[in-house]
Amino acid sequence: MAPITEVEGRRLALSNLEKVLYPATGFTKAEVLHYYATVADVLLPHLRERPVSFLRYPDGPDGQVFFTKNVPPGTPDWVTTAEVPRSEGPARMVLVQDLPSLMWAANLVTEFHTHQWLIGTPGQADRIVFDLDPGAPATIVHCCEVAVWLRDRLAADGIEAYPKTSGSKGLHLLAAVRGASSDRVSEYAKGLAVEAEKAMPGLVLHRMTRSLRPGKVFVDWSQNAARKTTATPYTLRARAEPLVSAPVTWEEVEDCRAPDRLALRAPDIAPRLQDYGDLLAPLLDPGHAGTLP
Repeated sequence: MAPITEVEGRRLALSNLEKVLYPATGFTKAEVLHYYATVADVLLPHLRERPVSFLRYPDGPDGQVFFTKNVPPGTPDWVTTAEVPRSEGPARMVLVQDLPSLMWAANLVTEFHTHQWLIGTPGQADRIVFDLDPGAPATIVHCCEVAVWLRDRLAADGIEAYPKTSGSKGLHLLAAVRGASSDRVSEYAKGLAVEAEKAMPGLVLHRMTRSLRPGKVFVDWSQNAARKTTATPYTLRARAEPLVSAPVTWEEVEDCRAPDRLALRAPDIAPRLQDYGDLLAPLLDPGHAGTLP
């Protein structure tokens, strides 16, 4: 029987604590739960009021991996859910609003993915995101070069961008925006991706065409669409090691000379939080939101 623990007055059954989820390092389910409890104070503000899609990998990244968007069967009645509009009809999704909900969701063994809008204003973007995805032999080193160009281009429009690793092989660029629909933000993001390709034609690609990807950085602007989601800051990823989609400093981006320099794992995050706090905290401050031109 799964041990029962109490989290802020909520009773949770935490299962299979000794199961190894990351075989390359022996990282267990118990360590996954400990990681999420450790980063809860910085993770939760990026989850609150955002419908969550779960990419679940209950037997580790080598087992079955599947997306769950609707409220999973067996969800406790104290977990907040909300109706979300979709083109095929409304659906009910989970909102991870507090520590008990976070630990319940972490027990499902999941990556957290969220939209670029809040539940109160679906389709009204409060963030813009660029997913920089390298096609081998390009690496995150090349993504960093593109990220610096995009940072400066966004700054020219009065928008301040912040980087985080994807937790895989690429880099994400995030900025807070206001007063624009998801469609408008997508249009603006596509325009910048096209500009980047014109400025760095040997390096950047704004189209997803697989045959064009080798050696290029694909600037994926499409995740700004209202229906799309992006890996939430501080989420673990379903990879061979417990890699995290983690904020990094611009100095680290500018100084990146080797792909493993920005490979951040669960044990790395607590010391970084002590040193830096939440590098993405400005995204949560309406005063830092830019306005699209």
